[in-house]
Amino acid sequence: MEERPDAGGHRVRGRGPATIQDVVDAHLCSGCGACAYLEPDSLTMVDVPEFGRRPLPIVSINGGSETGGANGPGIGVCPGAGLSHEKDALKDAPFGGEWGPILELYECWSTDPDVRHRGSSGGVISALSAHAVASGSAVGALQVQARKDAPLQNETVLNRTYTDIVGAAGSRYAPASPCERLDLVEQAEGECVVVGKPCDVAATVGAAKARPELGRKIGLTIGIFCAGTPSSRGTEEVVRRLGEDPADVERVDYRGEGWPGRFRIKTTTGVAKSFSYEESWGETLQKHRQWRCMICPDHTGEFADLSVGDPWYRKLKEGEPGRSLVVVRTEAGRKALHAALADRALEGHPIPLERLPQSQPNLASTRGAVWARVLTMRLAGLPAPTFSGLPSFRSWLRLRPRVKLSSMGGTLKRIKRRGLRDPESRSYPNRTAFEEVP
Repeated sequence: MEERPDAGGHRVRGRGPATIQDVVDAHLCSGCGACAYLEPDSLTMVDVPEFGRRPLPIVSINGGSETGGANGPGIGVCPGAGLSHEKDALKDAPFGGEWGPILELYECWSTDPDVRHRGSSGGVISALSAHAVASGSAVGALQVQARKDAPLQNETVLNRTYTDIVGAAGSRYAPASPCERLDLVEQAEGECVVVGKPCDVAATVGAAKARPELGRKIGLTIGIFCAGTPSSRGTEEVVRRLGEDPADVERVDYRGEGWPGRFRIKTTTGVAKSFSYEESWGETLQKHRQWRCMICPDHTGEFADLSVGDPWYRKLKEGEPGRSLVVVRTEAGRKALHAALADRALEGHPIPLERLPQSQPNLASTRGAVWARVLTMRLAGLPAPTFSGLPSFRSWLRLRPRVKLSSMGGTLKRIKRRGLRDPESRSYPNRTAFEEVP
């Protein structure tokens, strides 16, 4: 059994990848970009349309190359290699720790009507980030937004004004590597807010331990509930289903302008078309999710100070304005949320903790299935992530017998259908390493 160091210096046992290249080739990369941030002279993040954002090796000017070695800092924080809660993180946690640390649960929405309407579910993340900057507790918010020159792709920016922060409102169901630009946070003149998917936040927390200066600059982490990241091909397919060429699209919105909102595009000739959330995510996007997302035990941002998602514990009314669940996971998160409520950047109220599993029943069953999927991978001789302190066996036990069997049998089928025994990088259309600029 291999051992690998995590960001805190602990030894984590398990048959897992030893290098970043191992992670990529084992189809375990989430595309967070933390390795490229920690090893910028060795790795660069590139969008591989069929898979997602991936770290590719940089060829140095003297002809050598690096691929993220076993002793490099990247593998120690990589969520594709594993996730691990601190020893006492789940002490006294409700639900047996299966939903991570929880101090409080709120239902909230932005008091800015425009932000509430444009946001995916009430504009809460935008409101929290903007309030942190406006109140002086942060100098900026690290966010993902659409690239102006390539609207189907994402970029990571450190937004510093209310206008810029709320301008990034709305979900981006496409590959993103926010951790790649943690250098913007490390170099900032004060504390920052970091917003990301659960894997992004977990990697950020690990990177902050590896880089103390980064740790001093992270004032608040906000995790977004996540059911997986589709590849760029997913968005392109939705656009084509709408009868348009992806090359002609100048704007794409995955949600927002209502709750849950519609998938909307606008072309360079002014044509506007849309699909419902069910038509876009349910029928197309989710089919393009990367494999690492299918074996992820953390869909609700357990490593964040605050995590935010849809309160789907009840049937939505037609035209109902957006709302969000806000899970308070740390004292820093509690302080930030209460300050935003006190200053009326947000409105909301505490709700019973039971509303969390009621809002996301699919995520509870998915966590149980993940336990069986990872076990099946190991039994099949495939590398698999090591998850420590993320209880999922009890979730698996609660599954119906037929679902238990399918969680293992279905994994065996996916191993063959997805080609998980073949190195992922072998499938890349252009495997040429990127040259380092002198």
